[in-house]
Amino acid sequence: MSDRISNRRIWLVVLLISLGWGTLPIVIRVALEEGVGPLAVAAATSVVAAVAVVAFLAVTRRGVVIGRMEIRIGVVLSLLSVVLPNVLRPLALEHSGAGFFSLASALVPLVTVVIAHFVLASEPLKAVTLGGLVMGLAGVAVLVLSGNTGIGKEGNPVLAGLFALGSVVSVSASSVFAKRFSGRYSVMGVSGVQFAVGSVIVASLALGWEGVPPNPSLLGWGSLLYLGIFGTFMPVVLYYWLLQHVTVTYSTIIGYIIPFIAVVLGWLLLDEQIGWGILVGGALILIGVVITDLIRIRQARREASAAS
Repeated sequence: MSDRISNRRIWLVVLLISLGWGTLPIVIRVALEEGVGPLAVAAATSVVAAVAVVAFLAVTRRGVVIGRMEIRIGVVLSLLSVVLPNVLRPLALEHSGAGFFSLASALVPLVTVVIAHFVLASEPLKAVTLGGLVMGLAGVAVLVLSGNTGIGKEGNPVLAGLFALGSVVSVSASSVFAKRFSGRYSVMGVSGVQFAVGSVIVASLALGWEGVPPNPSLLGWGSLLYLGIFGTFMPVVLYYWLLQHVTVTYSTIIGYIIPFIAVVLGWLLLDEQIGWGILVGGALILIGVVITDLIRIRQARREASAAS
């Protein structure tokens, strides 16, 4: 971010990632409503994303480096950023609306910073982060205890909350792991390995648990294609590019934008309810995340100024 062009490029990437991940729960809900099983959604998303990687490489004719480092990192990330999130998201969204899930997922920035403290020496944990995390978890507790999942009596806030938090930890760990080795691997090489391995694992799980899925409707097929390309492949590849240029802490700004996209679109497109639990719980989560980051950024600037 050393010049104006870089700033514009980074903000464009942040916007595209936010749109991709912000619409992800919306489209998963559409696929589920079209009769596609949760593991089938996860498998189709992973397979389409893997095909998208291959197609992208073929069209752009990019040479891909896949060495030991790419295989090692790709296999780990296939579990952390493909298998676990892709399975846990539809399971959570079977029991909640897109707004509920995305607000719980807004904890990713705080959890990422906490994990980064134990893995990355350059990003130590501040006391304010723990305070923000406590407030964020209090917000999740309000979401769960209020019973306001956004989909009425069909929802199960406890199961939705557990699956959502599992996804949060997995995504946060994948971000830190990718950042730890950033600059030492080919982004497309790692992406290819992680999607290829992840799609095989998730497809095997889906076939073993749900069997061969029925042929979905046209809307169902469109949803699955969207999930794989625009909800998974595009934002994941762009996010790895982003991590090459900014800190993990800076990249967490994406987590502030995603919930607003999901809540608003869930209300507009899926007629999801926005009750007091979502309003109060979501406010606590976002306040905890935003204030924590603002204070941390201010402290970092003061320390840099004092050092200079």
